[in-house]
Amino acid sequence: MMAKITKGSDFKGVVDYIIDKNKNTQIVAHDGLFMENKDTIAMSFNTQSQMNNKVSKPVGHIALSFSKEDEPRLTNRVMAGIALEYMERMGIRDTQFFIARHFDKEHPHVHIAYNRIDNNGNTISDRNERLRSSRICKELTMKYGLHMADGKDNVKRERLKEPDRTKYELYDILKMEVSRCGNWNVLVANLKRQGVEVHFKHKGQTDEIQGVVFTKNGYRFNGSKVDRQFSYSKIDAALRRNRYNERMGMATKAHEATTQSAPSGTVQRELFNSSLGLLNGSGSSYNAAEAEVNQEMAEMLRKKKKRKRGMRL
Repeated sequence: MMAKITKGSDFKGVVDYIIDKNKNTQIVAHDGLFMENKDTIAMSFNTQSQMNNKVSKPVGHIALSFSKEDEPRLTNRVMAGIALEYMERMGIRDTQFFIARHFDKEHPHVHIAYNRIDNNGNTISDRNERLRSSRICKELTMKYGLHMADGKDNVKRERLKEPDRTKYELYDILKMEVSRCGNWNVLVANLKRQGVEVHFKHKGQTDEIQGVVFTKNGYRFNGSKVDRQFSYSKIDAALRRNRYNERMGMATKAHEATTQSAPSGTVQRELFNSSLGLLNGSGSSYNAAEAEVNQEMAEMLRKKKKRKRGMRL
């Protein structure tokens, strides 16, 4: 279950959009409106909104979308009940509204049109509405046992409009490139070949980077706005992991190659110790192994000399 929230100033526009014969619209719930036709509905909204002229966008419009997997159980009554509970939790109460179901897309969805000026002339708060909505959608999805969407990977790109179309293009490109690059220079070069410009945001007048912005098709997006995994810090961490894994892989291949071709146990040990040294960029591992061998030899010589002294006695 997902929600898309918009606000506006034209009640007639939102009524005409939702109650569209081409979308096989079915009204599943309503309150406080004269429902004879689209004109009387818009008139009802407008009349109440005049109780508070300070609000420039009194139109509330929310689209609630559900997964296609849930369609068999989502009757009009069930969807209306979920939508009403969503409204209550969002604080959209004591006001005019209607809820309509559309059948123009593969997935089940309903539209909620409501008056942001309630029955007493007060404004329905929109403070942190998107954060609250995201949390409530997750809670209702779990409460009603609905299908949990897999995220951006399942979004149908061909149906998107700008700037969402470009944002999802960026998501796909970044997901591929970040997973296979080992540093920022390579990543920036690969992105540029695909029409993506990269700009870094610095902390004040310092050289410390604290953010990244991607530009494509004339649209600019902060990395975290494309997806949380593409903030500067998370991309940087991913590139470091890629670089580390690549070095580990090279060292492992070197070890396998040397152990297969080593002509003797002594040579094999020397080559193996050298490959360990590659991992940390120094000969520390080799020196440690050599010291251990030398210590053992010294101990053997000491015992041998002790036995010889005993024989002389």
